[in-house]
Amino acid sequence: MPTVEEHQAALDRVPANFDGERAELDGLPVFWRSAPSAGLPTLYLHGAPTNADDWTPFLALGGGLAPDLPGFGRSGKPNGFDYSFAGYGRFVERFLDMVGVDRLNLLVHGLGAVGLAFAQRFPDRIGRLAVVDAVPLLPGYEWNRLAATWRRPLVGEVAMGAMTDRVVRRVSRDVNVHPLPEEHLRSVLDHFDYGTQRAIIKLLRTLPPEALAAAGADLGEIDAPALVVWGERDPYFPSSFAAGYADALGGETELLVLPDAGHYPWLDRPDLVEQVVGFFEAGS
Repeated sequence: MPTVEEHQAALDRVPANFDGERAELDGLPVFWRSAPSAGLPTLYLHGAPTNADDWTPFLALGGGLAPDLPGFGRSGKPNGFDYSFAGYGRFVERFLDMVGVDRLNLLVHGLGAVGLAFAQRFPDRIGRLAVVDAVPLLPGYEWNRLAATWRRPLVGEVAMGAMTDRVVRRVSRDVNVHPLPEEHLRSVLDHFDYGTQRAIIKLLRTLPPEALAAAGADLGEIDAPALVVWGERDPYFPSSFAAGYADALGGETELLVLPDAGHYPWLDRPDLVEQVVGFFEAGS
């Protein structure tokens, strides 16, 4: 397996479609990145407010598919989309049908935990699962202060409208142990428009704490081998929920809590990319 230091060289060698593909799915413009996989393809689902750019080193090393979820990045951001866990779960199902993928590995991060709605409906389609600093679909989680503000009618719109580039950069200072790379911040800021802001607000407002717990009620049905990875210094999702996920999932689960990492643990610990890809390839 290539080392982390060889990632950039790998990026230069991947096929042209790694730069992105576009199609319409049920009238919705969809953008995704992809690269060939040796075994089962891995579907990477980003959180908020990021996009498929999160996954370029993973795609370069192990291949797979990384869509911009509706409301994010270069995909469509219509007001009428169902920005809920169920709505995103249906999108994942339809996207996989469109690209012709039946069984797959799955990695979810942050609000990309919407992919677990799909995994709970179709556990037999999941080869291996990685849960990385994902929204806790478990009892006991309370939204962090910023997300709780966005969930409030009117107040949330005002607070979201105040998220200028400068404010986003300031809020991002404490997300990870090390400063977020400029290319990561630039990718977020380039696509953090009204459509993305609206998508975040709509999704959050479908998810009071009791709805989060209900959304994970069938996690035990997912019996695929799983890897739960958490940055101990994640300011949004306490690392105690890593063990909660490991206990809730129905298959053999490996738990990895990193004391020197935050919400985007692979940015603090680039060696994590190799570990995650190696986990998926072990099932091939």
